[in-house]
Amino acid sequence: MLKHSMLNRSRLRLYPLAERKNKVDIERAAVPARAAPRPLSPTATEIVEETVERVRRARRDDKPVVLAFGAHTIKNGLGPVLIELIERGWVTHLATNGAGIIHDWEFAFLGKSSEDVRTNVAEGRFGLWEETGFHLNLALVLGARDGLGYGEAVGRLIAQEAHHIPGEDELLADIHHAADSADAADRAAAAADLLGVLRRFDLAPGTLSVAHPWSRYSVQAAAHRLGVPFTGHPMIGHDIIYVHPLNHCAAIGRVAQRDFLVYAAQIARLDGGGVYLSVGSAVMSPMIFEKSMAMARNLALRDGRTFEGHFMAVVDLAPSRWDWRRGEPPEDSPDYYLRYCKTFSRMGGTMRYATADNRDFLLALCRGLG
Repeated sequence: MLKHSMLNRSRLRLYPLAERKNKVDIERAAVPARAAPRPLSPTATEIVEETVERVRRARRDDKPVVLAFGAHTIKNGLGPVLIELIERGWVTHLATNGAGIIHDWEFAFLGKSSEDVRTNVAEGRFGLWEETGFHLNLALVLGARDGLGYGEAVGRLIAQEAHHIPGEDELLADIHHAADSADAADRAAAAADLLGVLRRFDLAPGTLSVAHPWSRYSVQAAAHRLGVPFTGHPMIGHDIIYVHPLNHCAAIGRVAQRDFLVYAAQIARLDGGGVYLSVGSAVMSPMIFEKSMAMARNLALRDGRTFEGHFMAVVDLAPSRWDWRRGEPPEDSPDYYLRYCKTFSRMGGTMRYATADNRDFLLALCRGLG
């Protein structure tokens, strides 16, 4: 069988994160939760008002309010707004992509994030930052062994300001019990992944301290503290942590699978008044939502139930001339190709689309909820 060669990441030259020029300083960029939003369009204002009422009703009825967002929500300094929403109990679940996880961690660790991609690609430096790749990948492979999700593993690192590395004897004991049950087999496989990483990088057991001086800005750390699910939904090769030699995609698959199923369990609870907010995510949010909704409806039908009454507010910058309350536009309409709108319009329930900056929508929502 033909074997294709793979790139050897161990030959890459990595650079200290402190050397990187960053576009965003979190202490200057952070948006206070009570900041005033810029004026929204009449349509967006109407959608905010409807969303406020839907969120209030959902929480009164103990229904979930899930907020899925793209990385710019973090990069644009909106962490304090998200923290306010989960601290006050308005939002019960947060979900983002791999880049959102990274920006949140870099802000907590360095106080800065967002590099100059064009310049750093030309110089062979883009993404090749030692601390980001090392600490996030190690957090994920440790989290996989401990049965954590993607966001949960990184949130733990920030909150505890340390990696807690088990000894070889402990990991070998996990591996030894692989035949005991399916759960034991999964733990054994994750332990074997971790053992391989620890040996390759000569990492000693014990506590490896990692200071996070700006952790107060971290949404993941706040979610960890509050026990609010913060799920990460990455794609292999999409994020800068994949270039680091410590990266172990099997571990990422384990933590990401857990997060997808935790997320899907919340989508299954939207029936009868739950709220879903999709803010600035053109790909990740609609794709994971439609698969989760498919499973939710499958289970509801299996149990002889309907699935209805959920509300979806979708927010992005792209203008739309179509009134999505009318359903899906015809194929000769340009709005037919607003993929994320089309996806959510097919998911039943009530869908509203607001053309707005994520900053202004979230601030208006926060203000409306009080």
